Amino acid sequence: MARISRRSFIKWASATGGLGIFGCSPNRTWTRPGLEKARVTVVGGGFAGASVAKYLKQLDRDLEVTLVERHAHYLSCPGSNEVIAGLKRSDELYREYDSLRHIDGIRTVKAEVQAIDADRRTVRLADGSAVPYDRLIVAPGIDFRWDAIEGYDETASLSAPHAWKAGAQTTLLHRQLRAMPDGGVVLITVPSNPYRCPPGPYERASLIAYFLKHHKPRSKVLILDAKTQFSKQALFLQGWKELYPGMVEWISAEKEGKIERIDAGSRIVHTEFGAHRADVLNVIPPQKAGKLAHRAGLTDQSGWCPIDPRTFASTRIPNVHIIGDACMATPIPKSAFAANSEAKACAAAVIDLLHGREPGVPSLINHCYSFLQPDYAISITGVYEYLQAEKQLKAVSTGETPMNGDRRKEAEHARNWQKVIAADAFG
Repeated sequence: MARISRRSFIKWASATGGLGIFGCSPNRTWTRPGLEKARVTVVGGGFAGASVAKYLKQLDRDLEVTLVERHAHYLSCPGSNEVIAGLKRSDELYREYDSLRHIDGIRTVKAEVQAIDADRRTVRLADGSAVPYDRLIVAPGIDFRWDAIEGYDETASLSAPHAWKAGAQTTLLHRQLRAMPDGGVVLITVPSNPYRCPPGPYERASLIAYFLKHHKPRSKVLILDAKTQFSKQALFLQGWKELYPGMVEWISAEKEGKIERIDAGSRIVHTEFGAHRADVLNVIPPQKAGKLAHRAGLTDQSGWCPIDPRTFASTRIPNVHIIGDACMATPIPKSAFAANSEAKACAAAVIDLLHGREPGVPSLINHCYSFLQPDYAISITGVYEYLQAEKQLKAVSTGETPMNGDRRKEAEHARNWQKVIAADAFG
């Protein structure tokens, strides 16, 4: 596998530009043989759902696109670790749908989806109404495996927050950090792969350490990991040694073993080889595809949604596509950047299918930034191509911030990326 430098990645991404990253020329002439006005319904208004709705409309202005989302606005997970550490306000995570409605001409419906009727090609809403589709794109995000850890369920999360969905849990964890006495221990548990945002727990540990260093300097961050290695590990370990010597401790499953149970009230985590008590306990549970995916029969025994990675079409229900964190797009990680990239590839494929054409061969990108402090960030890059012979995606090029790279410059890029990805997805 080739490795790609940051400079090469930026040049490559700029050269492919806009629609080119998913193999669809912006100058392509669209025809609609035998199809008056196709209807595409998108369920879920996160980075994946908002992006695919926008790009469907940009690729074909005549397409009737409906976005169904149960919330009036979206709360961004990228940036939520900064809110936890007091570096951002919670209202900076809000993403609105006004631009999609007014600029892109997308119909938005605020409602909860109860079921998918594949025979009638309709989405049934909680109020009893239905939204028809010729093609349906589902972006249901994640849900938690509440039965995976003894003693930790949704009720327990009210005292030991997961904060892995932005909103009230983000604010709760921030308040607990502020209230913690100096000299306390913040304990973060990290699940096995796959889960949303693989480097996220370690960015969180870093930014919490930054908060503690400035406000509670005798305190400590302890990470109990269900894995034996993690994304950007060498870069994080280097950063912790440089920025927070003795303050951040990572304990792998190899040393501590599996988490056996959690006493959320007492903030004690019991493992195979011991027990750890915390002053602030942040439990990131094992995950699966969002509830709708399970209700609709889009998941398999893994808890995630199997797809054809060329078109992101479900392998279980015809005329349905799944994108974002819920789908099994191995080896692409579950991230906002990946969701945005998948959305563009899916949009192009759906339009090809509606017009009776063979979908193009997609290329996708993931680029993930992690802050260790406000002016210190690291990143990892992956470029993925679809292999027709194997009918699967393969990482063809990867790269990380060099060990001697400019962390301050990376932090500038990371902040710019947060703005760009929000604008690209939500208008």
